[in-house]
Amino acid sequence: MINLSDHEAGRPFSGDYDEALAAAQKRLVHAQVAHIVHQSSAVIVFEGWDASGKGGAIRRLTGTMDPHYVTVWPTSAPTEEEADHHFLWRFWQKLPARGHLAVFDRSWYGRVLVERVEKFTAKRDWRRAYDEINAFEAQLAAHGTAVIKIFLHVTQAEQDDRLTKRLDHPWKRWKIQPDDFRNRARRKDYLAAMHDMFAQTNTAVAPWAVFDGNDKHAARIAVLNHVADLLAAHVPPEPPPADPRLIRAAKKAFGYKPKGD
Repeated sequence: MINLSDHEAGRPFSGDYDEALAAAQKRLVHAQVAHIVHQSSAVIVFEGWDASGKGGAIRRLTGTMDPHYVTVWPTSAPTEEEADHHFLWRFWQKLPARGHLAVFDRSWYGRVLVERVEKFTAKRDWRRAYDEINAFEAQLAAHGTAVIKIFLHVTQAEQDDRLTKRLDHPWKRWKIQPDDFRNRARRKDYLAAMHDMFAQTNTAVAPWAVFDGNDKHAARIAVLNHVADLLAAHVPPEPPPADPRLIRAAKKAFGYKPKGD
C-alpha cells in the first residue's frame, strides 16, 4: 500500500549533483537509443502536487535526448472537442509510435484527481474511470509500450515555500494561477483522492513510483535513474544485427566492408 507520509523526509542529495545528473542523463540517452533501434515505445506519466518539481524533473529527463523521438505533452483542461469524447480519447491521439517516448506532464489521472475533487465530473464517472484507466494501460503494455508512472510528493510547508518564492520572483510568477491556491485549500480532499488512485491503479503492468520531492536535487536524480532502469529493462541489452539492405547499399556506395570480412 502506498502511503504518501512515507515520502516526506526531504533528505538532501549526498554527492556531486552535477556529476550524478550527467551520469543519469547518459543512461537515459542510451536507453532512448535502445528504444529507437529496437523500435520500442514507452509512456512516462508525471503526477504530483503543484510546485512538486514535475517540470524540473521532466526538463532534465528529456534535456539530452534526441528531440525527434521524444514528445512532452502538458495536460490541462480538455477543449470543447475533447470534452465531447470519452476522457481517454485525447490521450489516444498522443501515444508514441514505435521507437518513440511520450512524457505526460499530468495525464488521464486528472479524471480521478482534479475532476473528482473539483466535481467537474459525476461520481459514477470517476469511479468507473479506475477500471477504464487500468484497461487502457494494460492495452498499452500488451502492445509492447512500457508504462512508467511517477508521483512527486511534497509537504504543505514545502509547497508553500516554493509558491512564495515564485510569487517573489518577477520572472516566475507566470507559473502560478489562482486555481493553485484553491487546490491548496483542498489538500485533504486531494489526499483522499490520491489514496484511492494508488489503491485502485497500482497494477503489475503499470505500477506507481512515489518520490519524496522535498529536496529537488535528490528527487531529480532518483526519478531519472528510476526511469533509466525501467527503460533499460524494457528492451534487449544488445543492439539488433545490421539490416542486410543497409550493408549492401553501403558496399555499393563506397565499398564498405563490415568488420570481420
